[in-house]
Order: sequence, then C-alpha cells, then structure tokens
Amino acid sequence: MANYAIITGRLTADPELRHTANDVAVASFTVAVPRRYTGKDKERQVDFIDCVAWRKCAEFICGNFHKGKWIEASGTLNARKYEDKNGNSRKATELVVENVDFVGDKPKEPENPLGMPEGFV
Repeated sequence: MANYAIITGRLTADPELRHTANDVAVASFTVAVPRRYTGKDKERQVDFIDCVAWRKCAEFICGNFHKGKWIEASGTLNARKYEDKNGNSRKATELVVENVDFVGDKPKEPENPLGMPEGFV
C-alpha cells in the first residue's frame, strides 16, 4: 500500500511559520487546486487543501512562496482527530508536505537582455 499525493495550485494566503516548544519549524498553508472539469455553470471547481510542512521544508516554503503563487507540493495524506476549544470532536485531513516545486510564474525575461541598440536584436 502507498500513501503519496501530489497537488498543484495557488497558495490562498502567505504560509504561516511557527516553531514548536522544541524549536522545530512548522509551516501551515492552504492550496487552491482547480479540478480538471467545470461544473454545470461552466465555472471551474476548486478544492482547498490544507497542508503542513516541517523543519527545512517549512522554512524553504515560507522563504520562497507567498499568497497567489503557484506551488506543486507532494507528500503523504494524514487524517487525524482532535478536540476543538469547545471540547467538540473534529477530524482534519491534510497533506504533510515532503517536497515542493516552483510552477509557472516565471519572471518575465527582458526583451533586450544584452542592451543592444534598438533594431539590432
């Protein structure tokens, strides 16, 4: 059996970097992942996937990605139960990110990178 997932989408907000009591870096963020098909109203449906990254991966994400940026994240799906502030039992499913890649949003290349006279290039 295998538990591995890859998602590609845009960050809905800047990743949030925190540290545990033992000073381990952890980042939380949500990725808006468009579905391959559109709904009846011809609008593309979107899933919002909660993600968490640890240690160096968390620091890398927070240093290189921000709201609206495309990201490809891969890792394992984790389903867990917890109690909220009011004592209610809750379930959460999140992607525990092990690897990220840059997707799209390449910087625009200058039209004349060598500074050649106009009409020469």
